[in-house]
Amino acid sequence: MSASDQTSETNSPGRWLANQPYLLLSCTALFWAGNAIVGRQAAGHIPPVTLSFLRWGLAFLIILPMAWKHLKRDWNAIRARLGTMVFLSVTGIAAFNTMQYWALEHTQALNTLLLQSASPLFVAIWSLILLGIRLTAAQALGVALSLTGVLVILLHGDLTALAAIEFNEGDIIFTVALAIFGIYSVMSLKRPNIQGLSFGAFTFGCGAACLIPLWIFELLSRPVMEFDTANLLSLFYVAVFPSTLAYLCFNRGVQLIGANRAAPFFHLVPAFGAVMAIVFLGEQPQLFHVIGFALVLTGVFVASRSQSAGSG
Repeated sequence: MSASDQTSETNSPGRWLANQPYLLLSCTALFWAGNAIVGRQAAGHIPPVTLSFLRWGLAFLIILPMAWKHLKRDWNAIRARLGTMVFLSVTGIAAFNTMQYWALEHTQALNTLLLQSASPLFVAIWSLILLGIRLTAAQALGVALSLTGVLVILLHGDLTALAAIEFNEGDIIFTVALAIFGIYSVMSLKRPNIQGLSFGAFTFGCGAACLIPLWIFELLSRPVMEFDTANLLSLFYVAVFPSTLAYLCFNRGVQLIGANRAAPFFHLVPAFGAVMAIVFLGEQPQLFHVIGFALVLTGVFVASRSQSAGSG
């Protein structure tokens, strides 16, 4: 390869994007916000294990042609860390997403969005337990600021409304799911040093395969999903955006800046969700949207720009 070819490859848009962790993690949050909306709409129409299995099965088929040559090259490294790879597939792919869709059958949107904002706390706890990494003061301040912004948005500027919220079994399920995803976020730093497409293809395929027994049980115990236009569009969205694209962006972002610095971007999920409600559901923007979103962005900036001891 000539020097000019190497320079062109280095300056290619794809390579530039792959080294922009804040943009990658922001895209992840945007896609996951859409997943929350689609998942709530699909509740009652597509059973949770079916939605999760088809989501990851389709995502695996989408990514496999692009990942095949990398998988062959990286297979020895994958096999050497097979236990870690299977663990990440079970926690981040199979368990978290199935429990998320299951929870959405039993709880309201406000509850899930509030709970989503607790994700950085789970990441911080698991980072301390598993890796001995502590939050810096700036990171703790960033988490607090962004959490406050989320609450301002979700409670329409009335923080006293927090006392009136009632939690149910769906909230418990979703809290456990977030704790599981916190483990995935932290342990993804222990993944083998392989290409991102290889990591995505293996975890997508392995995660979907782990769901097959539960999927068969669900087919025998619940009504089968109808293959109508709305359900097929839902499957298309969750397979492409919050699965294939979001996880590639998230995994690369964590690889670049570490789990603790990436965690505050979870707060963008409910913030983006509020914006989507304005755009797609016709809700009118209010002053509390502006204030809350400004707090979220400030908190993300403060926490993500601060280096923590031992973080990537």
